[in-house]
Amino acid sequence: MTNNLFRIFFFIFVFLAIPISGFCQDEKSINNLMEKAEQGDAEAQWNLGACYHFGDGVPQSYEKAVEWYQKAANQGYALAQFNLGVCYHFGDGVPQNDEKAVEWYQKAANQGYAAAQCNLGFCYYEGKGVPKNFGKAVEWYQKAAEQGHPDAQYNLGVSYENGNGVPQNKSKAIEWYKKAAAQGHKGAQKALESM
Repeated sequence: MTNNLFRIFFFIFVFLAIPISGFCQDEKSINNLMEKAEQGDAEAQWNLGACYHFGDGVPQSYEKAVEWYQKAANQGYALAQFNLGVCYHFGDGVPQNDEKAVEWYQKAANQGYAAAQCNLGFCYYEGKGVPKNFGKAVEWYQKAAEQGHPDAQYNLGVSYENGNGVPQNKSKAIEWYKKAAAQGHKGAQKALESM
């Protein structure tokens, strides 16, 4: 079993789900977005949260971002649930709380959102907010990897290479590394070079 520390480093998809630009370009766009968000439009609430998160067209405020993400997340909007999980994971606008991050990742993951599935797998792999469980980590990585998520494909390759949560299987590790590497994943490319 290879215990190469570089290979055991697991990538967590920490980039927020962000809207296509254009929603926060000018005052009129912001006002239209604000009006829709205040009327309860979950997508507008998520977009407005992202505007505040990045200070795009409005003063940057993690607290206001979380407020709008929360409103959309409470309506079941998966992208907002994921972003809220990321905020709790890093303590952006809320106290850092791995258990709350897992709660929101779980909700988005259950709706099939691949980035949330990958992050949830990471939480199980590292025991962040949940008891460490390699089997559950692999289960979530698998779901995201099958949707083409390169970090999940890489993490699944690492799991197969090291026998964490699955029987050790170098050929399956190579298969998943190749899928991630084909998408430009640097860790997977390095893994393939060293196998």
